[in-house]
Amino acid sequence: MILCAGEALIDMIPNADGAFVPHVGGAVLNTSVALGRLGVPTGLVTGLSSDPFGQLIEAALDASQVSTAHAVRSDRNTTLAFVHLEQGQATYTFYDDNTATRAIAPADMPTLPDDTEAVFFGGISLCNPPVADSLLDVALAQPASRVVMADPNIRPSFVSDHDGYRTRLTAMLGRADIVKLSDDDIHWLIPGDMDLHDKGRAVLDMGPKLLLLTEGSNGATALCANGTRVFVAAQKVEMVDTVGAGDTFNAGALAALRAAGALTPTALATLDEATLTDMLGLAARAAAVTVSRAGANPPWASELE
Repeated sequence: MILCAGEALIDMIPNADGAFVPHVGGAVLNTSVALGRLGVPTGLVTGLSSDPFGQLIEAALDASQVSTAHAVRSDRNTTLAFVHLEQGQATYTFYDDNTATRAIAPADMPTLPDDTEAVFFGGISLCNPPVADSLLDVALAQPASRVVMADPNIRPSFVSDHDGYRTRLTAMLGRADIVKLSDDDIHWLIPGDMDLHDKGRAVLDMGPKLLLLTEGSNGATALCANGTRVFVAAQKVEMVDTVGAGDTFNAGALAALRAAGALTPTALATLDEATLTDMLGLAARAAAVTVSRAGANPPWASELE
């Protein structure tokens, strides 16, 4: 099983009339949904509210074959994210204080089952305490034999303490075996005029074995600590919006590595070009389906055959 740890929320997305309509979302939830739809045994470690939005989230997870057995349940409100679209590109305004996910303390976190193959961390839950500290504790507690993946999906405007955030990210990336960063993410994380791939090498020097570097319509690159590098062009589709595209990419990469028997720290240290090309290809195809339709609506495995 792959467990995804982080936020589950409601995206308020404008319809054609400009009215905001609730959709189940959150970067980490989207990744879990995409994994479930790709046929990977998946669970979500998150805060689930007993409010109507929380019930909507749980129903959506169940429909996409994602387990909520390890969720932290409470009667706190569900986080809301108001989505603003400009030419299909999404920006967000979050309402997150003292919500079901944000208020998770370290003592609330569940014990992960022994059959966990990998744990994925990411999204706004890494931004601010107490949940950010709780997730970092879980990541650092993972055994060396278990793969950790991190996609911080950096949103600087949401971070309350930038120095604290950078400290947590450095610790998280140092434990992660796989890191996914967009070009915007890596420029924020490593400021300056270095070449994009030189910045990628700097991230790998923090400890990861594999870096997935995405550049939107310009494609994606896999950079390995062993020196292997592979680039795959983005799939050409009619774009509706970008909501959930990176999250779906994450799921495609994890699903492909798992199918190839490469979702172990040992295998990640020796990845070859063929495995990386197949991984990026599946991730790019899955993300292309997501951007071709409204909202975070990842493909089922049958849609990629």
